Amino acid sequence: MKKIAIAKQAMKVGVKKMFHIGILLFTGTSIIYGQSEVFRAGASMANISPDLGQGIAGGWMPLPLATHIHDELHSRSLVLDDGKIKLALVVVDNVELPREVFDEAKRLISEETGILKEQILMSSTHTHSSTWAGHEIDPPEPALSIRDNTRGNYPKPLDAYQRFVVRRMADGVRIALNNLEPARIGWGTGQVPQHVFNRRWKLKSPVTNPFGVSEAVQMNPGIGNPNILTPAGPTDPQVSFFSVQSVKGRPIAVFANYSLHYVGGVPKGHISADYFALFADRLQQLAQADRLEPKFVGIMSNGTEGDVNNIDFRGASPSYPPYAKMKIVANDVAEEVFKIYQTIEYKNWVPLGAAQTELTLNVRKPDGPTLAWAENIMLKAKTDHPMEKIFAERAIQMKEWPEKIDVILQTLKIGELGIAAIPFEVFAETGLEIKARSPFKKSFTIGLANGGYGYLPTPEQHELGGYETWLSVNKVEKGASREIVREILKLFGQIK
Repeated sequence: MKKIAIAKQAMKVGVKKMFHIGILLFTGTSIIYGQSEVFRAGASMANISPDLGQGIAGGWMPLPLATHIHDELHSRSLVLDDGKIKLALVVVDNVELPREVFDEAKRLISEETGILKEQILMSSTHTHSSTWAGHEIDPPEPALSIRDNTRGNYPKPLDAYQRFVVRRMADGVRIALNNLEPARIGWGTGQVPQHVFNRRWKLKSPVTNPFGVSEAVQMNPGIGNPNILTPAGPTDPQVSFFSVQSVKGRPIAVFANYSLHYVGGVPKGHISADYFALFADRLQQLAQADRLEPKFVGIMSNGTEGDVNNIDFRGASPSYPPYAKMKIVANDVAEEVFKIYQTIEYKNWVPLGAAQTELTLNVRKPDGPTLAWAENIMLKAKTDHPMEKIFAERAIQMKEWPEKIDVILQTLKIGELGIAAIPFEVFAETGLEIKARSPFKKSFTIGLANGGYGYLPTPEQHELGGYETWLSVNKVEKGASREIVREILKLFGQIK
């Protein structure tokens, strides 16, 4: 009867006008009509595991070589389409991909799919057991594709593994587009406080850093250290996520965000995607989403984890077999997400939006006394601090960096959910500030997004000192976090 009524109305107003009144969409035995916009989603996973024998990131040089792959590394992609614009979100199992790798992948995706680069958000998970695919201290190459989008060439060509990852990221988005289907979307937040601890500790007595400077804060001071007082900053225990399903309720993907550095506990030589992948696997099991067609894709992005790990330095230090603690963390986070997941109220359509800018930041360069200190340290046969030579060499290398760098800041709108993307390891207090000041009902921040430029302490944390504030570990001006928050809030305002 409803179809007959629609047909009669079409004859009255004309078929062309009727098209603007609504569309007729068949979904099995149900009919949705009077709806002019259809929300669609599609997801995919692309394997990016390296050859054995490559260097494993996450530690000091020389990098240990990969001898075993415990679990495969992936590029996980999710494409959302509100009928007007498409958003592509890509999360890659790597410690920190540089901007030029993401830029080249975006160039390919834009050329091959038509999705605008500003509507593509890419980030690294920060697993410390992935193949190295970036520069830790070498100055960033001038990326011609930033200014001239017709070519993807760089003065220093991407290496073989970087080119492989670029191609797989681009392919992953294309496959997600192939999987687009009418969908519904919902979001939620949970609390998992038991696995996040601020790793920076205020001290009773100061300690001396590799530069010979006394500091009031120490990173990872050791379990039961009698010199520790209180954590130097907060944590963000919230796990945020959104879920997309087919209109019939088949799980398509869950995209989550949790502010925890990584877990580790990986044997030497092992490649692993850390808790990020174990979370996805456990959530798939809980949601009974195994062996679906298309496959369900769980995605865990890293949040504002620059000063957060999962070690409680005030407590005991139990011993775990390899991968055991990682599994505990992943299971707890997945179970909290699944608990909220079961209560979500899904929407059949939400508006999407994206805004992006490039912020120019001053680079921290070594001054004259620092360079003189570094050059002297490099000549010494015996050093006073075990990391003196490492940071003397890094200080000298920072001299070669440009005076300024341009970093991408980006925001996305998914209905009432706002997502910020920042290319640093952002401190928890900055992430909490963005959440508190965001104009959206729910929001979260993805770190190491669209590039990677090291740690981003607040000005107050710079005053306290500690590893994350050292020259070369932090590469940009000390007030950068303030500028970035201002720009992110402006971008949120543009898309709200």
